[in-house]
Amino acid sequence: MLFKFLFLIALVGTIILPIVYYMAGTHNKRRFKNTVISNALGFFSVFMFGTVFLFSTTAQAAVADNASLSSGLGLIAAGLAIGLSCLGSGYAVASSASAALGALSEDSSVFGKALIFVAMAEGIALWGFIVAYLILSHVA
Repeated sequence: MLFKFLFLIALVGTIILPIVYYMAGTHNKRRFKNTVISNALGFFSVFMFGTVFLFSTTAQAAVADNASLSSGLGLIAAGLAIGLSCLGSGYAVASSASAALGALSEDSSVFGKALIFVAMAEGIALWGFIVAYLILSHVA
């Protein structure tokens, strides 16, 4: 119970302290940028740290008796497959969609071709999901 209370205080502190830091000094762009970065890094690091410790006993109870290193590495591989493919897909969609909008503003007859390129970029995420599904089907 004490750990949950300290966790809550730390989360609220990571939100309030950077704001107090910004309000106490001069209001400029650099100070605001430092406030936002410290707020985000502090909040998410405290959140991840607290989550690991709050739910570690729950996760230990849910682990099967026959869990091994290979199943753990398989789960990490599935997570990396989905995560990295979604990051790549997001980057590809951002690039191709902005180029497609630029092309559409000049000539509206290229809509079909532009849509195909954006859809192909989104397909990267689907391939990552398929690979992760295949990995998970062999791990479990």
